[in-house]
Amino acid sequence: MLHRKIYQLCCDGREVWIFLRDQQRWIERARILDIEGDLVTVRYETEEDEEICSWEEMIRLESIGSVMQRLATVPRGDVEPLVSEDCPEAERIRDRYPESNAE
Repeated sequence: MLHRKIYQLCCDGREVWIFLRDQQRWIERARILDIEGDLVTVRYETEEDEEICSWEEMIRLESIGSVMQRLATVPRGDVEPLVSEDCPEAERIRDRYPESNAE
């Protein structure tokens, strides 16, 4: 099942966070490039001493303990969040249970 999910994430091209259980470390914001047999090729960047390093790593499927992906982000600070009235009419979610005026 993990193999199928990783294949799906590879096709989607989305960023993922991968936990390597044998090394007890996270690879953050990686892109899955390829799956061949039990080897998964990922590419990611790290920042060390004000340098950005790009890495490409081949990982055995059995070493992967967890895969996460970000679903959404919300800005912090003094930012006015969007509300449903700002959403285009075609994208609004309809109220399933409109309030009844019967008393």
